Amino acid sequence: MAEPWILAVDLGTGGPKTGAVTLSGELLAVAHRTVATTFSEDGGAVQNPRDWWEGIREGVADVLGSGVPAGAAVAVGITGQWGSTVPVGADGEAVAPCLLWSDTRGRALAAQRLGGPISIVGYSPGNLLGWLRVTGGAPSPGGADPLGHHLYLATREPDVYARVETLLEPLDYLGMRFTGRRAATQASMILSWLTDNRPRGQHGYHPALVRRSGRDVAKLPELLPTGSVLGGLQAAVALELGLPQGVPVVAGIPDLHTAYIGSGAVAPYAGHITISTSSWIGCEVPFKRTDVLHQVASVPGLRPGSYLVANNHETAGVCLQWLRRSLDSSNGTEDSDTAGYERLIALASTAPVGSGGVLFTPWLNGERSPVDDRTLRAAFLNISMTTERAHLVRAVLEGVAFNARWLFDSVERFVKRPMPVLRILGGGAVSDLWCQIHADILDRRIERVAEPMYANLRGAALFASMSLGNIDLAGAASRVRVDATFDPDPRAHRVYEPIYSEYRRLYHRLHGVYARLNA
Repeated sequence: MAEPWILAVDLGTGGPKTGAVTLSGELLAVAHRTVATTFSEDGGAVQNPRDWWEGIREGVADVLGSGVPAGAAVAVGITGQWGSTVPVGADGEAVAPCLLWSDTRGRALAAQRLGGPISIVGYSPGNLLGWLRVTGGAPSPGGADPLGHHLYLATREPDVYARVETLLEPLDYLGMRFTGRRAATQASMILSWLTDNRPRGQHGYHPALVRRSGRDVAKLPELLPTGSVLGGLQAAVALELGLPQGVPVVAGIPDLHTAYIGSGAVAPYAGHITISTSSWIGCEVPFKRTDVLHQVASVPGLRPGSYLVANNHETAGVCLQWLRRSLDSSNGTEDSDTAGYERLIALASTAPVGSGGVLFTPWLNGERSPVDDRTLRAAFLNISMTTERAHLVRAVLEGVAFNARWLFDSVERFVKRPMPVLRILGGGAVSDLWCQIHADILDRRIERVAEPMYANLRGAALFASMSLGNIDLAGAASRVRVDATFDPDPRAHRVYEPIYSEYRRLYHRLHGVYARLNA
């Protein structure tokens, strides 16, 4: 008999990854399709959901074409970006592009909704306390989340909003495409901040928070417990994808949760760090807490009474993509082949530790944690006549790691203990050099999971297996391997420490300039 496998879908900002994963966590085949993001000067950042589905359809075809037997598929697991909004009409089609987690066009409207005559980091005291008490977090006054998206559509695009039947997270949109059911979970709806996240909180949307946000409850999806099975694969979709009808589809969870599983670091306070399009540092903790000043919070985890530390750097791995597209004149293409990135990494390895004093701030699209400032922008500093391309490339790698150290300092204060080891995952973790730079700048041991680019894909499959009762969380973690360990080099760390001290001062020196330039 053919070995059973799970179809895993990871809808990252760069496009969907699709894979066949065995019940033991082995990747049988994977496919990746890129999806373009359209940015606009007014803060817009959108993608076409039809491009996601086309990428998934092509990805499944590639997976099956590699020899994976369609009839052995036993489940579908979904993960990916969150804090984004797909406006869906009555026919199940998107009536407008998806507003991504980085879309800030609702900023002024969100600031007005959340603020007041007396303001604490952008919130009126009543709003801040009302949300934190129940959810442990709150919508952003910066507008880059579902509340900002709702306000923008309802106020600035009323014709589109009038055609909307349901506003869905991308994960839940895919669940609807697979099963026909418009449903969400407490996990997928975290960044709407409409559920009671206290240890003994009531299930369902919190009526007072729905009223406080001004959200239209009629346009919210049905809310299910995390780990629920949405239903079986619809007949038409099964025929389109070449898969058996009725295969159970598990409701999607954010990439924070699948990275937690896919890192294998599931014990309390065991940390992981990502280098994907964006970046974060997470771990499981036994408490609900919020650091409003640094935008770090603990959100509901995957076992009773547990929470996951949540935060986000807006741009991380995408900084290298930007550099290649914008500055690497020897290859002007925008494809995602590994050769071009390997060439950049090889070039960076020829530059000295510290990049000859050149600093890069990776704030290409503002920042969320440890400061919520959407006007920040990236910059190279301290360039001289002796600066070469290798210095610039290495400075980008180091700048992303300096930003991670800035966040890591806040995370360790948040959990109130040191985190001596971090598991690393994401596409950027494929680079040994980038992993070592993180170890040297953070001064922590870095353990890289095998096939780090597909850690979330594996995590989605393992979560689906958990939800169907095949394994528990410990069993899922046991299926994750570490393929390399990077210990900090004391000599490199001594070089980086004074540079990091200067890096920490840059925000306070430059944020006023950026605020004025990007007003």
